[in-house]
Amino acid sequence: MPRVNSLPGVPRWAALAAHAVPWVVLPSSLWRVALVLRLPVSDYGPGFGESLYVLALSAVSEGLALLTLGLVRPWGEVVPRWIPLIGGRPVRPLAAVVPAALGAVALAVIWAYAFRNVGGGLDSGTGPGGMGSPAQDAFLVLCYAPLLLWAPLLMAVTVAYYHRRTVRPSAGEQPPGLPQGRQERLRARYR
Repeated sequence: MPRVNSLPGVPRWAALAAHAVPWVVLPSSLWRVALVLRLPVSDYGPGFGESLYVLALSAVSEGLALLTLGLVRPWGEVVPRWIPLIGGRPVRPLAAVVPAALGAVALAVIWAYAFRNVGGGLDSGTGPGGMGSPAQDAFLVLCYAPLLLWAPLLMAVTVAYYHRRTVRPSAGEQPPGLPQGRQERLRARYR
């Protein structure tokens, strides 16, 4: 099994899911970079302004995907000290859960809409967005299909984070998450 870094108390499946999110976003980002570099992934060649937009979209997508790691890493519980004004403070659970859940819902809507007619145009010459030959369109779908996993992975990790940060243990049980004393040591590390 691969080793993944996460906080104590994070379920292994949640840590693996959080670490998978940047990898499911990467193929589409690389396809967009290839498009800008005019590699033969499409018959379409974007102009200068479009190229900047496409590169920015790839960078923002990967950045947002990497934020999923915060739901299983220390900086999802205590803001890193180097961040001005709020560094070293604990992260309130809903401050992470609400944006993550809204993001997961938005991603589900976006990708359900984007993929609704993909299969119909692969061999018609128009393809998904009319990007090129049938082989180029198939490669486009192959690169973008992993994005369908982004929303469910993010929602699952979000639910695990919420449960770990808010569920109260029964009398005498150790709370989920950090062992006793670890939260204080974690806060001290980021000061």
